[in-house]
Amino acid sequence: MNGRTLWLLGAGLLCMAGAVAAVETQGLPGTNPNPVQLRRPPVAPLSAMAQLGQKIFFDASLSSSGALSCASCHSPDHAYGPPNDGPVMLGGPAQSRQGTRAVPGLTYLERQPNFSIGPEKDEDDNVVDFAQLAALGQQAPRAKKVATGTAASAVNIVPQGGLFWDGRADTLQDQAIFPLLDPNEMDGGSIEIVAQKLRQASYAPRFAELFGAGVFDNTRLLVAEAMFAVARYQVEEPSFHPYTSKFDYWLEGRARLNESELRGLQLFNDPDKANCGGCHTSQPTRDGLPPLFTDHQYEALGAPRNAALAGNRDPDHFDLGVCGPYRTDIAEQTQYCGMFLTPTLRNAATRRVFFHNGVFTSLEQVLDFYNFRDTNPEKVFPRGADGTVRKYDDLPEKYHGNVDVSDPPFERHLGDTPAMTAQDEADIIAFLKTLTDGYQPER
Repeated sequence: MNGRTLWLLGAGLLCMAGAVAAVETQGLPGTNPNPVQLRRPPVAPLSAMAQLGQKIFFDASLSSSGALSCASCHSPDHAYGPPNDGPVMLGGPAQSRQGTRAVPGLTYLERQPNFSIGPEKDEDDNVVDFAQLAALGQQAPRAKKVATGTAASAVNIVPQGGLFWDGRADTLQDQAIFPLLDPNEMDGGSIEIVAQKLRQASYAPRFAELFGAGVFDNTRLLVAEAMFAVARYQVEEPSFHPYTSKFDYWLEGRARLNESELRGLQLFNDPDKANCGGCHTSQPTRDGLPPLFTDHQYEALGAPRNAALAGNRDPDHFDLGVCGPYRTDIAEQTQYCGMFLTPTLRNAATRRVFFHNGVFTSLEQVLDFYNFRDTNPEKVFPRGADGTVRKYDDLPEKYHGNVDVSDPPFERHLGDTPAMTAQDEADIIAFLKTLTDGYQPER
């Protein structure tokens, strides 16, 4: 493929990469011929509140083991994701208890919407509760999610937004308290124990400076303010949302994608191939915000069961995502059982485990799952004692109907030709690597 062909391929991806900008490209091979100007968060010194949150984020003394901090599982050196290659992190007093889900990254959460069901509402819309919306969702036709038509899929009455794999927290402040108290994670014990440790911390005087000495007398207020400080740190610290990937700079005309990366971008957004962009949207917003590579919606994909998780030794144990076990407010809406949040693909190439249960350990395995789940399920699912393929083995059979079988490439059937070739998968992975932050642009 020569330089002119590369340039034309880049031009053909224009509608998938963003809107037209006034700046002219130099026409170099692999450069975005229609660069856009991205709007990044402003960079400023951390406020006193955020500085306090930073100290708490790195404070291992708040854990029962004295060795586990927020940063232990959300490592700054790993895009605030897990630093090891285990399916889950280990916590508890001896750091020997398994967590129950793969640790999600903490980057780019400042733009995550609150949990809701169905399309976002305008301020003047009538308020409809979860149960009413869920009931509507049972009858409403589901729009197919394809990379070139994500606007149509936005009307789907499915869960969206929220934090964690099941969306049970809406704010970074609420999110911070869960792992702090979880006995399988930091295992802080109780609000009272955590508060006492905060009173004795080296940074305790900062609480008095910010909130007054009386804050130490109110246990719940003290812990709440500590979690608010952690949230402010995540919002203000630029490394939680840098938007410094090669793809960001390509969008701006400041970097060039090579032949494989350009093909990968095309395949990523091709409804007849990978169709990744159907859920992991790659377009900047109309007002210039960089793409987040997620539509914030929930999907039931039917990933294989992970035998490495201790909880899965019980054949009757199932993680049902938004239906439980952690959130219970919509457990009766069984049409959502098995659904988990669609994560951002930014920095995905830095991760060592994938999906909510950490069942996959490479991007190659992830793409094989998408490619072969329906055409050659024996390549991704185990076989039972009788030799039959145990498809969707991590979901009770009564919920198998919730699994997505309509969005490409999942609309294929047993024996059909898979959507992607081995070269296609390799090119998509090459593109995914351009979403890793820390790239040095050419200009």
